[in-house]
Amino acid sequence: MKFLIFNLILLLNGCAIYSLAGSIPPHIKSISIPLVDNETSEYGLEQIVTDRILEKFNHEGILKVLNEDVANSILKGTISKIDENPYTYNKEESVSEYRYKVFLKLEWYDVLNDVNLISKTYTGFGSYGLSGDISNDGIDNDNDGKIDEFDDDEFGEPRSFAARIAMNKIAEDILNDIMTTW
Repeated sequence: MKFLIFNLILLLNGCAIYSLAGSIPPHIKSISIPLVDNETSEYGLEQIVTDRILEKFNHEGILKVLNEDVANSILKGTISKIDENPYTYNKEESVSEYRYKVFLKLEWYDVLNDVNLISKTYTGFGSYGLSGDISNDGIDNDNDGKIDEFDDDEFGEPRSFAARIAMNKIAEDILNDIMTTW
């Protein structure tokens, strides 16, 4: 019985100190995140998505964000495409909601080993209605399970808000992939 309790304590202690950041190659302590390229006609998206990625990395603190000339790794991306299509229809078969979808090609490069650790296309989307007021449109614009007056972060111009939500999703997915690379 003592042996069982001892092993259980060891197991719980081991789980308590587990970190996903430990899956990053040990020699990579820093990352450079230059401005993302934009191959679309949508002006300003490159700054928004770069800012979102930087916010995620700075908030999590798993890698130190440095300039490209001194970083152990480099994260380069290109917004390759924007899709904006009808998403839902009402009873009269008119569009009631659009889906705004962003495609970002990304490479995470290991400077020391001269190899790409990730080479992938990420997508993120946001939804918006035609009412002009996302705080009162009956849509869960940011996919957080809250609608309108129950969601305190749904405000602003609908299409721009959908773009921000799409880019937040991409930034989260990138961070998650980097944390679980190895």
